[in-house]
Amino acid sequence: MNNALLIKNGTIVTTEKIFKADLLSKNGIIEMIEETIAAKPEYEIIDASGLHVMAGVIDPQVHFREPGHEWKEDLFSGSRAAASGGVTTFLDMPNNKPSITTVELMSMKKKLASEKSIVNYNFFIGATKDNLEALNRVENVAGIKIFMGSSTGDLLVNNPDDLLKIFETGNKLIAVHSEDDDIIKSNYEKYFVDESSDFSIHSQIRSPEAAMKTTQLACRLSFKFKRRLHILHVSTENEVNFLKCLPPNTVISAEVCPQHLLLNGPEVYEKLGSLAQMNPPLRERHHSIGLWKGLKEGTIQCIATDHAPHTMAEKSQLYGKAPSGMPGVETSLPLMLNEVRKGNASLNDITKWMSEAPARLYGIVNRGKIEIGYNADLVIVDLKLEKTVQNGALMTKVNWSPYHGQTLTGWPVTTIVNGNIVFNKGKIIEGNLGQEVNIDPELVLRFKSL
Repeated sequence: MNNALLIKNGTIVTTEKIFKADLLSKNGIIEMIEETIAAKPEYEIIDASGLHVMAGVIDPQVHFREPGHEWKEDLFSGSRAAASGGVTTFLDMPNNKPSITTVELMSMKKKLASEKSIVNYNFFIGATKDNLEALNRVENVAGIKIFMGSSTGDLLVNNPDDLLKIFETGNKLIAVHSEDDDIIKSNYEKYFVDESSDFSIHSQIRSPEAAMKTTQLACRLSFKFKRRLHILHVSTENEVNFLKCLPPNTVISAEVCPQHLLLNGPEVYEKLGSLAQMNPPLRERHHSIGLWKGLKEGTIQCIATDHAPHTMAEKSQLYGKAPSGMPGVETSLPLMLNEVRKGNASLNDITKWMSEAPARLYGIVNRGKIEIGYNADLVIVDLKLEKTVQNGALMTKVNWSPYHGQTLTGWPVTTIVNGNIVFNKGKIIEGNLGQEVNIDPELVLRFKSL
């Protein structure tokens, strides 16, 4: 670890203000933020003239595929992709092979990350109908993941009695993939003809009603047991309107993905085919408008990518065979900085939605802010830098993006994790590893929606 890193002449972004200042970190902790800090021979110095310094992005939902599907992604390649996108911490999902459903498997996965990940990390444990003891015994995890609708993997829990047992026992945060399996199966029988079907039927099969039904159920269970609940990748205007009407100071939060904000059907399916297929699906434009409104009003608190890579060979199959999911961890910040350029958000919004809010929602200790005493997890961005997203030029192992060919303005140029430079000017800096972030259960339980 670098003993001291001095960032000179940068423009610092917080949720409240934007100001010019120097920033000094020592032993991975932010020590000084002053108008001018004198350089010393022992300092490593970065000149951030003309650049903005932001808290590193915390991506609270990724699928880095290890263990079991390392040909798609692993903790090494996924963390490199994260670093190149300005992501300094990720929370990874449990639908691996084997699924991470025991204390022993969680320990194994954390050990793999400690040996491979160049950015910080933590993990969700997966719920099944019969692993309640493990859910409550496992320590320092982001939360419990419940797949209320079937997606990728074998972790479906949709029996009301099983859900009730999980919600009523313990106090860890519960994060839900909210889609009703019965509605999905019924719609599949209604709309699916054969494997030559247009991929746009995906949004009809996994309908807004399927998402709404389980979101309402999860919220009812949260109210009943006063259980901290997080709704993953909200995709419908209906859910936003429902969540907006919840009583104030609930313990329920929600997130949205850039793709649900920016990619709309049915034209997106005409352009991308299987590459646009994900769960929950991309939808009509009015849903995206509703999601933007919910994000800006605070009904949705944060942004996550649901980075879910599959190879092009897998995605090239016909509908019904091609898996759902798309990569996104290295493009999320550039996409949102591009929205700043277009006037759809401010830099303060971005640092709130992508750094401070995820840390607050999940009780991540000393991360997500540029503040003295916090870990020096930072990203330096060039708001004028234009780059075109190109398949074959990405760090994710699958090396494709649904945004291929799009030119975005605003990109990370340097990513700093625990005071160490891990990405600079397009290249990974080898030799540094991230840390397991600490989750404070008291902070999680203290959460109240705004």
